[in-house]
Amino acid sequence: MSVIVQRPGPPPSALLIDIGNTRVGMAAWYDGRVRPSRRLTLEQIEAAPAWLSQGWKDLPEPSRRHVVISSVSPPRLEALARLIAEHCEEAEPVLIGRDIPPPIEANVPEPEKVGVDRLCSAAAAYRQANRACVVASFGTALTVDMVSDDGIFMGGAILPGMELSARALHEHTALLPHVELTRPQETWGTGTVEAIKVGIVCGLRGALREIVERYAAHIGKWPVVVLTGGDAELASETVDFADAVIPDLCIRGIALAFEKAIARADLSA
Repeated sequence: MSVIVQRPGPPPSALLIDIGNTRVGMAAWYDGRVRPSRRLTLEQIEAAPAWLSQGWKDLPEPSRRHVVISSVSPPRLEALARLIAEHCEEAEPVLIGRDIPPPIEANVPEPEKVGVDRLCSAAAAYRQANRACVVASFGTALTVDMVSDDGIFMGGAILPGMELSARALHEHTALLPHVELTRPQETWGTGTVEAIKVGIVCGLRGALREIVERYAAHIGKWPVVVLTGGDAELASETVDFADAVIPDLCIRGIALAFEKAIARADLSA
């Protein structure tokens, strides 16, 4: 971890970047607030250079700007680092887990092996709930993570996400089509496409409920349930036991890591 003496002066600003397996999220942070975020799929990634360039120029206090990154994809991190070098003048990317610590303590045997995105999302969810909570992140994978009443990351469950499940059915069977997932319109599918929608969307909803019920039984009460990730909006159409849907939860957690690093003087600010 880097330790750089904090400097007096106006508050810093940053571009916050969440690099996932299928999407990249970006948002500006200044005046203590996360600005509206933007998410790019792999098909939209060609728009990243323009966004980076404009976002970097728009940040206040040019001498006190940072690029802060959470990444679970080393190849995409390497590619994005090249774009940052080209389009964000004099930026030195700050990587959570390498340059600054994650924003939450993890009570697991090997905390360094927990995905940084999971830790950032857990920290942001706890900041909002201020009590025991579960983060269900509907991305390439569905991760269902538990945070204790005192704000400690306890661990979680990982299973295939919606799109990955749909793609696996198509790629590993002879006749099943690849289905664009939407909310099922039938109780049971009367055709193949609708049957796949029912199976995946309702199946993951059922899996989530089962996992949350196990967590609740262990801690003796029902936790706050927060949905996030690229498919969170679709999931929220059937998950009627969720308390909040926050698509940019990981980015908010990146901001928390950045704020804590500044407070500890891990970064020049």
